[in-house]
Amino acid sequence: MTATEQKSSGSSVLANSAVMAAGTMFSRASGFIRSALLVAALGSGFHADVFNIANTVPNMLYILLAGGVFNAVLVPQLVKAQKNDADGGAAYTNRIITLAGLFLGVVTIVLVVGAPWLMRLYLGANWYEPENAAQLESAIDFARWCLPQVFFYGMFVLVGQVLNSRGSFGPMMWAPIANNIVAISTLVLYLVVFGPSSTGGYSPGEETLLGLGSTLGIVLQFLLLLPVLHRTGVRFRPRFDFRGAGLSHTGRLAVWTVLFVIVNQVAYTIVVRLAGNGSEAEGTGYTVYSNSFLVTQVPHSIITVSLATAILPLLSRYGAAGELPELGRTLSHQMRNALAIVIPIAALMPVLAEDIAHILFSYGAGADAFREYAPTLSVFAIGLVFFTIHYLLLRGFYSLEQNRTVFFIQCSVATTNIVAALLLTRAVSAEYTAPALAGAYSLSYLVGSVVSYVVLKRTLGDLDGRGLIRFLVRLVLVTLVAATAAWLLRTGLGLINDEPTMVLALIGAAIVGALYLGMLLLGAQAAQVKELTTMVQQVARRLSR
Repeated sequence: MTATEQKSSGSSVLANSAVMAAGTMFSRASGFIRSALLVAALGSGFHADVFNIANTVPNMLYILLAGGVFNAVLVPQLVKAQKNDADGGAAYTNRIITLAGLFLGVVTIVLVVGAPWLMRLYLGANWYEPENAAQLESAIDFARWCLPQVFFYGMFVLVGQVLNSRGSFGPMMWAPIANNIVAISTLVLYLVVFGPSSTGGYSPGEETLLGLGSTLGIVLQFLLLLPVLHRTGVRFRPRFDFRGAGLSHTGRLAVWTVLFVIVNQVAYTIVVRLAGNGSEAEGTGYTVYSNSFLVTQVPHSIITVSLATAILPLLSRYGAAGELPELGRTLSHQMRNALAIVIPIAALMPVLAEDIAHILFSYGAGADAFREYAPTLSVFAIGLVFFTIHYLLLRGFYSLEQNRTVFFIQCSVATTNIVAALLLTRAVSAEYTAPALAGAYSLSYLVGSVVSYVVLKRTLGDLDGRGLIRFLVRLVLVTLVAATAAWLLRTGLGLINDEPTMVLALIGAAIVGALYLGMLLLGAQAAQVKELTTMVQQVARRLSR
C-alpha cells in the first residue's frame, strides 16, 4: 500500500469513526435520560434490581448465543465474500441471515418457556427466601416479557454488521436512539400512572408496561435498519442451501468465539448473582453496578467502539494480504487515538464522580441514594483504560482469524474477574459490593491488556511499542497536571458548599470540566499530543455540520 493510500485509509477510519461517535453520543445522551428516569421510578436498590436484572438477561444471552460471532467473526468473512465471490457475497449474506434468524427464533421460544428455570442462574439463594416471594415472581414475569429481545438484539447486530462490511457505519450507531426514546416514553408513562416506588414487588400492570416497553424499543431499533440494508444493495432472499456453501470455515472460527463468550458470560453471571446479593442485603447491588458501568463506558462506546468498528475491515484486508507490519502500525496508531480521549476522561471521572451521580441519579425514588454511585464510578474509571487497550488489541487477533488465541486470553480475564469478585465481596460489607465488583473488573482487564499486548506483539513482530510509550508518557503528564488542577478546584467548591443542589452540582461540574478541558488542550498542544487534538477536531467538525 502506498503512502497516499495509507493516509487515505487513516483519514477514512477517522471520518467513519466520527460518524459513529456522533451517533453514539446522541444515543448515550438519550440512554442517560432513560437511566435517570429508571432510578427515579424504581430507585437503586433491591426493588430496582428485580426489573434491571431481568431486563439485562436477554442481552447477556444474546451475547452468549450469537453476539461474539456476529461482532468478531462475520465482518472479516463478509469482506472476503464480497471480494472473492462472483455475486459480491450476496448468497453468503442471505445464507447467514437465514441461518441466524432460524437459530435465534427457536432459541428465543425455548428461553421464554423456560424463564423460571433460567432465572435461577442469575438470582442468588436469598431471592428464594419466603420474604422475597413477591420480588421473585416479578423477576420471572419481567423475564418472560423481556426474553423476546434475544431475537431482535441478534438480528439488529447481524444486519448492522452486514452494513458495516459494506462501509455503512452510521445507522447501527443511530438506531438505538429510537430504542431509548421508546424506553423514555415508557418510563414517563410509568411515573404518571404508577408513581415512584423503591420497595416490594410489582403489580401485573407495572410488569406489562415496563416489560412490553423495553422489548418494543429493541424491536424498533432492528426494524429501522431494514430500509438502510435495502438501500445498500442487499436484497434478502431466504436461502437454506447451507451445506457446501462455505459456512464451515465461519463455523470453525465461531466455535472459539462461542467459547470466548461462554467464559465471559460465566464471569458476568457470577457478578450479577453477587450484585443481587448485595442489594438484597440493603447494600449496593446490580443497579448501582450497571448504571456506574454505563456511565464509565461512554468514552468506550463513543471512541473505542467507533474506531474498532471502522478499522476492522481495514485490518482484515491487511491480515488477508499478509501485511503484518502494516496491520501492527495501523492498530497501534488507532490505539493511541482511543487512549488520547479515554485516559483524560478516566482521570476526570473520580474528581466529578459524586457530581455526576447527583446530576443523573438524584430524582424520585433515587433521591437519597445517589452518593452510593461515587465509589463505583471512580473504580470503574480505572478499568476503562485497561478495557480499551484489551478491546482494540483483540481486533488484531480477529483480523488474523486467531479466535482460538482470543479464547485463551479471555480465560485469563474471566478467571481473574471471578476470583477477585468472590474475594473482594467477601472482604467488604454489603454497602461496598458494587465498588468491589468494579475493582474485580478493573483488575481482570489489567491482566487482559498485558497478556493480549504481549501475545499480539509476538504474532505481528512489532506494535510500535516505543512510539506508544512516548505517547503515553506525554499524555499522562498532561492529564495529571490538568486533573490535579480540577481536583483542587472541586475541593474548593466543596468547602464552600458541601450539600449542593442538583443545579449547583451541574454548574460546579461544568466549571471544573471547563478548567480541565482547557488545561488539557493547552497541555496537549505544548507537549505535541497530536492524537488528542486531531480527535477533538474531527468530532467537533462532524458535530458542527
